[in-house]
Amino acid sequence: MKILIGSDHAGFEYKNQLRNYLETKGFEVEDFGAKKFDDNDNYPEILTPLAFKISENPTEYKGIVLGKSGQGEAIVCNRFPGVRAIVYDGENLEVVKLGREHNDANVLSLGAHFMTIEEAKQAVDTWLETPFSGDERHKRRNKMLDDIG
Repeated sequence: MKILIGSDHAGFEYKNQLRNYLETKGFEVEDFGAKKFDDNDNYPEILTPLAFKISENPTEYKGIVLGKSGQGEAIVCNRFPGVRAIVYDGENLEVVKLGREHNDANVLSLGAHFMTIEEAKQAVDTWLETPFSGDERHKRRNKMLDDIG
């Protein structure tokens, strides 16, 4: 599995730290940017190629996206078939766990302004370590999501 990572200026520092963190854990990481800090960049431009790549092969890739709240970043990703992004804002890791178990979320969107880097790492670890339950009801619902549009 390859992890694709991307952010706008609001998540730029955390993105770089998480990329390094994942690489030290042995993951192959592809960085979609931002490549330099620019407080006028636009997350849809940065994250569209990342989400498109995941939609082409949602079982081969997972994505981590970051922004101020993580909301807009998840919205971009969820516009692509086969991409299921969940948002974590640093409050309750059970949300991340359920997103994997029930929704087979292949994108984790982090609100970098609402958590520490250690909390972000903990969310990433929880997301990567939690398997999809495989329950038929969840498979059925995820297929319904994938078939929309």
